[in-house]
Amino acid sequence: MKKIGFDSDKYLQEQSAYILERVEQYDKLYLEFGGKLIGDKHAKRVLPGFDEDAKIKLLDTLKDNAEIIICVYAGDIERNKVREDYGITYDQDVLRLIDEYRSRGISVNSVLVTRYQGQPTAKVFMTKLERSGINVYTHTAIEGYPTNVDAVMGEDGFAKNPYIKTTKSIVVVTAPGPSSGKLATCLNQMYHENKLGNKVGYAKFETFPVWNLPLKHPVNIAYEAATIDLKDVNMIDNYHYEAYGKVAVNYNRDMETFPVIKRIIEKITGKESVYLSPTDMGVNRLKSGITDDAIVQEAAKQEIIRRSFRVENDYKKGLADEDSMRRMQVILEESNLKKEDRAPVLPARKYAKTIEESTDSTNSPAVIAIELTNGEMITGRTTNLMDASAAAILNGLKKLANIADEIDLLSPMILQTIQRLKTDDLNSRIPTLSANEVLIALAISAVTNPTSELAHKQLPNLKDTQAHSTVILNTENEQTIKKLGIDLTNDPVYPTENLYYN
Repeated sequence: MKKIGFDSDKYLQEQSAYILERVEQYDKLYLEFGGKLIGDKHAKRVLPGFDEDAKIKLLDTLKDNAEIIICVYAGDIERNKVREDYGITYDQDVLRLIDEYRSRGISVNSVLVTRYQGQPTAKVFMTKLERSGINVYTHTAIEGYPTNVDAVMGEDGFAKNPYIKTTKSIVVVTAPGPSSGKLATCLNQMYHENKLGNKVGYAKFETFPVWNLPLKHPVNIAYEAATIDLKDVNMIDNYHYEAYGKVAVNYNRDMETFPVIKRIIEKITGKESVYLSPTDMGVNRLKSGITDDAIVQEAAKQEIIRRSFRVENDYKKGLADEDSMRRMQVILEESNLKKEDRAPVLPARKYAKTIEESTDSTNSPAVIAIELTNGEMITGRTTNLMDASAAAILNGLKKLANIADEIDLLSPMILQTIQRLKTDDLNSRIPTLSANEVLIALAISAVTNPTSELAHKQLPNLKDTQAHSTVILNTENEQTIKKLGIDLTNDPVYPTENLYYN
């Protein structure tokens, strides 16, 4: 059984109350949401018991007084930047987010494309939104932002970017990912609101780093590991210490820009800022939800290891640089961790080595090991019928349903028929069945086969299991495993020398 170390309900109560305190000080509060508003899987992994949809549930309680502006950087649309946890591009994620918010009755004011320079793909995306009845705005980059305050406040600064008309007392500014222009959007809106005579404020809904946990707490180190591509580094907030005599943790980007942001806010409002430190700007009551620090620390350490595998894979795929690799290695060493501290890693590698020694194939043996929630370890390998993902999942279901290993859940004849469909009719060069294809076959078989039905009913129990693959999985298998709630890592090795089919 998964150990719980975090109380989401308590956290939501405190976080909600603190937001309302901020709202009461203004006619309108622009609330920048850092991290994922829906499906915060990183927080769920490092804080066992955290509800990955906690933020949207909190917003749900405030929806009568709140509306949302979704920011997306035009450059991210143009280069098809992918949100890793869902395997979809940022423009697709914007559409998904709009659907999610609408389904909850939360008002979506508009989509703002930031730093727009006429990028063709971004233009197509905006046209699609407009024809679907979504309000779309664009902001161009401001030369010298944010350090050249005079330029930012001049005619070629906030003044040239349009004002987005809002009507609610809480305006949530969110995005599919980091560096989307959320802060600049909030400041731009505050500039125009002030011109209209409205009393407005700014706050940042923070999750990580956690300001009142130690600097080297594994939860905060896991944040560094998760943002390795952004070069984020946690540090002590010296502004906070000078103002209050209390130690608080923040990170380099907020620390570097705070004096400038503080000055911009003071220029906008014509008043001295109420914020004496970057930590002051944040709304973060995450620590209040931690009920067992030991459980949380261990979960965060596992996340650091998981992130190290991710960086290695991104480097292999050309998505990460050598600096990220070196930085990740330093984080592992400082945390006294190694990749083999992740439970399914060694069993997967050991089985793969056994296969390698018994065959003449030049391909890397594809093996997946799954650690069930009770600690049992299950393995699966690629065969002529199915790939390692499918085999490991079926073996895991057998174990959970107490079905003997020698019993077939699916008739080989059925699997061979599906293979012929793939190769003969659909012209696929890969005859082995994927996890998705095998699960569909299992669902159909469950209608008439009681044994298959037993196994099929165990699918929810794969959630929160840990898995490791000795090879890089294709996108389809990776997404199927993630949809099942299995936490997957893999070695940075392609299963074959093929370029396209990997």
